[in-house]
Amino acid sequence: MKIAKIDAFPVYPRSVFVRIETDAGIIGWGEPSLEGHAETQITAVNELARYLIGKNPFEIERHWQAMYRGDFYKGGPVLTSAISGVDQALWDILGKALEQPVHQLLGGRARDKIKVYTGIGGSDDKQIADSVQRAREQGYRAGKWCPVDETEILDGMDVINKVYNRVAAARNAASDDFDILLDFHGRLAPAMAISVIDAITELRPFFVEEPIPPENVDAMVKVARAVKVPIATGERLFTKFDFRALLEKQAVAIVQPDLCHAGGITEVKKIASMAEAYYVGVCPHNPLHGLSTAACLQIDACSPNFVIQERGSLGEDLFKDPIRVVDGFVEIPTRPGMGFEVDEDKLKVLREKWEDWATPRLWHEDGSVADW
Repeated sequence: MKIAKIDAFPVYPRSVFVRIETDAGIIGWGEPSLEGHAETQITAVNELARYLIGKNPFEIERHWQAMYRGDFYKGGPVLTSAISGVDQALWDILGKALEQPVHQLLGGRARDKIKVYTGIGGSDDKQIADSVQRAREQGYRAGKWCPVDETEILDGMDVINKVYNRVAAARNAASDDFDILLDFHGRLAPAMAISVIDAITELRPFFVEEPIPPENVDAMVKVARAVKVPIATGERLFTKFDFRALLEKQAVAIVQPDLCHAGGITEVKKIASMAEAYYVGVCPHNPLHGLSTAACLQIDACSPNFVIQERGSLGEDLFKDPIRVVDGFVEIPTRPGMGFEVDEDKLKVLREKWEDWATPRLWHEDGSVADW
């Protein structure tokens, strides 16, 4: 069997899909998205296609190494995201060819079902509380949002009080069996992050995600050592090489590799195994489309140290039989490949609806740039 055709294209609202077809007619799907850079990602996939066309699709590890190590300039968000989508599609092909779900090819199930959390939040305390109540009514047992606005390197008590009040609104609306997960989007500097987390510790957040920007591991260690809330990060890290220092320095309790950015299924399975050796949990990051969610579920199913999955899209507008959440859990997919069949008619609508999208810029009151 040979790879015969590779197509990459944008889909609504802000994703890129890759479709790989073999000479035997088997089609694999992946999501090499990098939000706000659709044209860049399509070009990157097309460049990888020059190597892949005519190759055996089953040699996934060899192709991963060739795509990543074959260039002098390795890694980074553009190349690694492109590799991630291609890697997902190759695993999808392998599973379909062997008539097995991908997780079965990675060692089989480590659990019977997959716990997921949903998004909560709002612009005021009532909206936040209402969102928690809706999530509970829908059967979810955990929800996450960002309670932090753009913040200066050091800011005043009003910032800390705003965050506290928002988190308190969520906690007061939640029962003890509903966990509150917080994402700071890397908007705080270490000293400010420590002050904010200290203030909200009594509200018992499940974890704080990206309290500071991810580039400085030693700064993340400083935050983790200073607070009593578990720290999570990883959505903006690429490959096992970025996660190595994070784990060796014990900077986090949870790693959050993104299946569309960190290197795909091949690499995220390795990252999860590395984390297991440090007693660190894995919660794949997943704010994107249904293909991303499907890939996450395969890793969740076979990783012993999996904790909880960010829900993302359930593929209602993409799959013939969308992903279903029941009482806060998803059943492990049993169909071959990624476990879900793309509906070409639905996909056509997504392609037609797509409009170019750019990441909104954030600014401080004085006109200086704020971290997104």
